[in-house]
Parts: sequence; structure tokens; C-alpha cells
Amino acid sequence: MKRFSLHNKITGPWGRTAVIGVPMLFLLAVFLLPFLVVFKISLSEMDTVFFKDVLTWAEQTLTLQFHFGNYVSLTQDDLYFQTYLSSIKFAAITTAICLLIAYPFAYFMARSPADKRPALLMLVMLPFWTSFLLRVYAWKMLLADSGVFNNVAMSLGLISEPIKMMNTPFSLVLGMVYTYVPFMILPLYANLVKMDLRLLEAALDLGATPWQAFWRITVPLSKSGIIAGSMLVFIPCVGEFVIPELLGGPETLMIGRVLWDEFFSNNDWPMAATVAVVMVLLIIVPLAFFNKYQAESASGGRA
Repeated sequence: MKRFSLHNKITGPWGRTAVIGVPMLFLLAVFLLPFLVVFKISLSEMDTVFFKDVLTWAEQTLTLQFHFGNYVSLTQDDLYFQTYLSSIKFAAITTAICLLIAYPFAYFMARSPADKRPALLMLVMLPFWTSFLLRVYAWKMLLADSGVFNNVAMSLGLISEPIKMMNTPFSLVLGMVYTYVPFMILPLYANLVKMDLRLLEAALDLGATPWQAFWRITVPLSKSGIIAGSMLVFIPCVGEFVIPELLGGPETLMIGRVLWDEFFSNNDWPMAATVAVVMVLLIIVPLAFFNKYQAESASGGRA
């Protein structure tokens, strides 16, 4: 009876409000309020070194002025449009390659003996024990014209002159795949390890081939892991700055570099804030529609 009463207290109206309200307050504090500040800056305009505030008080008059010129300039300048497309393209390519690499690895981990899984998980998380900046910078030494790869290939007689690998789309995608592939492996593993293997046995008993059982049972049941891993890779890749700066070149311009230039090189904070707001909307709006579709599909399936 005591346990039932305690359960009622936790799951009562106030308990449910606290469980939902605390994460919502956290999101409000660390995301929504900073985003509103950035959005306010995007609606202001520069005044020599500083930007004007949208809300001013002068001569007993409260004035609210929104300046939409930055958003108009964003639509008229092809540089920003091409940069957004380039960022989305490289993020999508990185996500697809990470999925191709991570799925077999996660599948192998999930099907390995239970006593070996902790060691395999440790190997996946081992790169996080080293500084992110050092790991990315190490690729400069490997991919440079006089780097390890070119020197080894020339010493073996495979090539006669160094291959241009640094400051190319190849080096950019390679660096992002290397950095973000663990974020794809872990959600896939968490999903695959919980799958009921009796479903595969039943499919094989009904005459399905192992390949058919994989495509019709394993892949659909791991859809949530695929989606979660893809979001964890795609979203940070869109706004990535360090990897394009260290491994990319002029042809691999991404939105993170544009943000840096607008903030610190051009000192145009309103324009930089406008670029940031549009980038966030490009990520959040499709994600919100997708989550709504997933919720409707789930409710329809239960009905």
C-alpha cells in the first residue's frame, strides 16, 4: 500500500508537471532565451562599431524598430545561398557515409558475446579520451603533401609525386566522418542490442533468406536508431567550423566559417545573427515536422 501511495504521488498532476517542467525550463534557459537574443540582434542594424538596439527610450517615448534588411540581403547574395547548400550537402554526405560504416559495426557489436560488448563500446568511445582539436589536427599531418600517407605511398613506389589531399572536399568529409561516426554507432547499437532474435528465427523458418530477413525485419526495427544517429551526425555537421577550417579549403566553404567571418572579421553582428537564425530554422523546422509525422504515425499504429 505504501508503494502504491508513493507511486500515486510521483505520477500525480504535480509529479508529472515537475518531470516535464524541469527539462522544459532547462531548454528555455540554454536554448530559447539565447536564441531570442540572437534573433533580436538580427533585427537590428549596425551603428559604426556597435549595433543599435531594437527597443529604445528617448524623450519619454518607447520606440520598437525592426530592421529586416539583413534578411533581404541574405536572399539577394548568392554567397549565402551557396554556402547553405554546401553545408547541407557535406552534412548529408557525411551522414550517409557514417551510416554505411556504423551499421555493420553496430550490428557486429550487438551480435557479439555479451562479455565482449563492454570492450567494444570502450573502443568506440576511446577517441573521446583525446582532445577533439588534436584529433582533427593530426589529420593535417597525415594528409599533407609531405605527410605520412604521401611519404609512405612514394616510398613504396605507388605514386611518383604527392597527391593533393589537404584542403579538398575529400579531407573535409574524411575528417567529419572520423569525428562523428561514434555518434552514429552508439544509437544503432542501443537499438540493435534490444531486438528480439526470435523474429529472425521465425522469418528463416518461414522460408526467408538471411538477406530478406535483414531487410524486412532488422532494418525496419532499427529505424529509430538510424534516425537518432542521423540527427546526431547531420545537425552538428551543418554548423561545423573547426574541421572545415583545419581540413577544408576555399572550395569547401561552410556556414560555420561564414558566421566566424561575419562576427569577427567583418564585425557585422546583425548579419552574423541573421545567418545563425536562418541556419537554426533550416535544421529545426524540418525536424519539428518530422517529429510531428512520427508522433502521428505512432498514434495511428496504436489505434
